[in-house]
Amino acid sequence: MPRRRRNGCSRPCGGSRVFDLAGLAAALRAHERVARVVIAGVEGSSPREVGASMLVWDQGQSGTIGGGALEHEASARARILLSGAAPTPSLPHEGGGGDLDGSIADRDGRGAAAVVERVALGPTLGQCCGGAVTLWTEVFEGLPVAEAGVIARGPGEMPLAVKRLLAAARGQGVRPATGVVAGWLVEAVAEAERQVWVWGAGHIGRALVAVLAPLPGVAVTWVDVAPERFPTPVPETVRGLPVAQPELAVTLAPPDAEHLVLTYSHALDLELCHRILTRGFRSCGLIGSATKWARFRSRLLALGHAAASVDRIDCPIGDPAFGKHPQAIAIGVAAHLLRPGTALRKRERA
Repeated sequence: MPRRRRNGCSRPCGGSRVFDLAGLAAALRAHERVARVVIAGVEGSSPREVGASMLVWDQGQSGTIGGGALEHEASARARILLSGAAPTPSLPHEGGGGDLDGSIADRDGRGAAAVVERVALGPTLGQCCGGAVTLWTEVFEGLPVAEAGVIARGPGEMPLAVKRLLAAARGQGVRPATGVVAGWLVEAVAEAERQVWVWGAGHIGRALVAVLAPLPGVAVTWVDVAPERFPTPVPETVRGLPVAQPELAVTLAPPDAEHLVLTYSHALDLELCHRILTRGFRSCGLIGSATKWARFRSRLLALGHAAASVDRIDCPIGDPAFGKHPQAIAIGVAAHLLRPGTALRKRERA
């Protein structure tokens, strides 16, 4: 029997997360002063990967660096920094971190704006990961400036190594992985890599948007016939688009969009599929049964679409093993979307 992992620890993660500038902007609009805690480095196993971050303000927070005692202590220390004080070392440090251990970075000459600490993930925190993380905690009152899609900051003058990295980003169009370079934190800015268009704000549409809205790298556009069809409020990361005739909005979607069609009307669903096929798409999923799909397929072929194009539409969507509850369908659809290098996957239809 495999051993169970405790306290959220996992194997070291590949890759890194990026700086969600839009998320920070939204938090600053709501709270004016926000601390951001980011995992700037990982040694061994850790609950989250390099670049995972959370935002902390006086009475709340969003995001996660892995939960548990690490996150609890890091949040408390971020609030101390927000108060204007420099937190004294209390997290369990581990030797070997060099000049990062407990150092305070002076950003733009404005005092202690960032604290950098290397934290051991051991028994003191009630964790058994056996690794260590470098936490970079920074207070923001305004948005940092991105250069060539990268945000870099740290104490003193920008080191030559960071300048070279930024030059490479400009010249080669590469986005560097998150990490500390010569005492500076370097992060690529998040860009919406996938355009997901959700057609319909019924029970399944709402459940699906609730799952997709927090995901990094996903830009959600949500379409229905009237404003009152949407919940209040629509998630801040989602663009709500009330249109009396939703089919006319298909031309607004980019040709590489991923469409999820789940309106209240079969006639509208069919018209949307027809126009999406004409427009071009990366993927298209349609809510419904195998019987509904057989009828739709026949109609779409009769409208002049090639069989190969029509068969790119995925119907039914979701994972039948999860059941037909709206949230279960949403989880199944999101799981397909998140599989690396894939959009919706075709399955054998019963």
